[in-house]
Amino acid sequence: MNLRGNAARCLACGILLLLAVMAAGAPQQQNSAIVGPPAPPPVAADPLRRTTPRGTVVGFLEAAQIGDVEKAREYLQPLHSRSPAEDERLVRELRELMDRAFTGLVGKITDLPEGTPQPGVSPDQERIGILALPGVQTDFLLVRVSDANYGKIWLISAATLAKVPALYDDLQVSSLESKLPSYLVEHELLGIQLWRWLVFFLLIPVVTAASWAILQLAGLLHALIRLARTRSFHWKFREDVSAPLLFLLAAILHGLAMNYVGLPLLSLHYYRLGLVVAAVVGITWLLLRWVSWAAQRLRLRAWQSGRRATSSLIPLGQGLLKIGLVFLAGLLILSVLGLNITTALAGLGIGGLAVAFAAQKTLENLLGGVSVLADEVIRVGDTYRMGSILGTVEEIGLRSTRVRTADRMQVSIPNGALATMNVENLTLRDKMLFQNTFGLRYETTAEQLRYVLAEMRKMLYGHSKVETEGARVRFIGFGASSVDVEVFCYLETNDFSQFLAIREDLLLRIMKIVSEAGSSFALPSHTLYMSRDAGLDIAKQQAAEEQVAEWRKQKELPFPDFSQVEIAKTRGTVAYPESESAIWPKKS
Repeated sequence: MNLRGNAARCLACGILLLLAVMAAGAPQQQNSAIVGPPAPPPVAADPLRRTTPRGTVVGFLEAAQIGDVEKAREYLQPLHSRSPAEDERLVRELRELMDRAFTGLVGKITDLPEGTPQPGVSPDQERIGILALPGVQTDFLLVRVSDANYGKIWLISAATLAKVPALYDDLQVSSLESKLPSYLVEHELLGIQLWRWLVFFLLIPVVTAASWAILQLAGLLHALIRLARTRSFHWKFREDVSAPLLFLLAAILHGLAMNYVGLPLLSLHYYRLGLVVAAVVGITWLLLRWVSWAAQRLRLRAWQSGRRATSSLIPLGQGLLKIGLVFLAGLLILSVLGLNITTALAGLGIGGLAVAFAAQKTLENLLGGVSVLADEVIRVGDTYRMGSILGTVEEIGLRSTRVRTADRMQVSIPNGALATMNVENLTLRDKMLFQNTFGLRYETTAEQLRYVLAEMRKMLYGHSKVETEGARVRFIGFGASSVDVEVFCYLETNDFSQFLAIREDLLLRIMKIVSEAGSSFALPSHTLYMSRDAGLDIAKQQAAEEQVAEWRKQKELPFPDFSQVEIAKTRGTVAYPESESAIWPKKS
């Protein structure tokens, strides 16, 4: 028992000791994981831009072109066996070889610090081109080495430099340079021989004249082809695009000529960048002219077809499209020049958000104007009811719409608010509603009321300006001081002035029918009889009642309506206007 107890106590002490050790070691491991090894000191940026292959090549060419041998030597892989004089000779000969025998594009050299993987080339090397001479081709290699101050940098490899003297001895003076004055060949301006400068400027008027002649010939052939096909030729379009086409063609011809003449490698690189920029400018210029020409034709067609809203929308689309083209051209030019457009786009995005928040109402009205014009909900010259405003639209702008009201005031409605309104186009009505409720005196008998209803229906069915289908006259109830009758029908006109005249005629006829029935209209007040009055017309009352009795006897009581036969008989029997009217056609 003692042995077992001792063993148990030893096991318990061992477990407690292990837990203590683990608990003590845990914070130390956590602290070591948080602190970690010390970070390496930051590497300084190389002022010679040798961290990328393209930076090394361009930097060497720039230094060699201005004759800065000391700086140019920094781009060569050093060898202890070379003396400073040999390095100076290497710089001069290598520059001459690159200007006259280098095959490749400086702009295509990678700008990545780690280079690009290439077949047959080790990871720490980069083949940027070929030095090509008659019968000889040598790879131009860069090598990536470690520098104590700037970390990993790219240098022109010693293997390539070792072949420079032999290649330079194989260079031959061009036949053109041998025939030129030595002054033009030996002297340089900005690293370019004077005779090349002279050719550069002399080619400008030559290629301009050649381009003009080519365009004239092409235009003549185009016109002849269209005439042969009996199609009209748009001379306005030719005049609009002639200038950008001349610019583009002259740039192309100048580039071809200068490629034959030859330029130093660095100057050729910048010249090609300039040609690309000129091409972007020329194409953008051409597209802007084409957009203006196309917008003008589309607007003319829209105006001729009566789509005025579309013709008003075209200038807005034209302006936005031109802004977009110029913006894209600017981004392309920045990208060609080697600038990072990501930062510019981010800045434009932030600036666009700021402008959007600051000009929220303006943008709302602008987009509202676009939607109004695009949907053609509103047209200039039509009469509308927009909320509480009734008037004729005079102008639809990008920010607001101007309406001339009936009292001759001009109201400006923001397009943002207009896009959310219920808009009623009164001009597009095919017919106009006549609806009127009137009350007869309570002394009116049921037979008199039937007479009034029947005669009114007969009048509506026979009126030449009333749409028979849907026309109705109904006794609708008892008012506070009258028995109420409703007249509902559509008048076959969309002219408001004519509607007023027809409505006046209908109201006068209704008054006559009420009077013939021996009744009258109720006043909206109580009548206090202080003495005996004439009351209703007894004779007319009896006549109306007898007429209704006759209808009953003949089983022709027109309730709830006339028969279709009677409606057909009465259709068109009520002349409008009346024969006594001043506008009734006079017999000759």
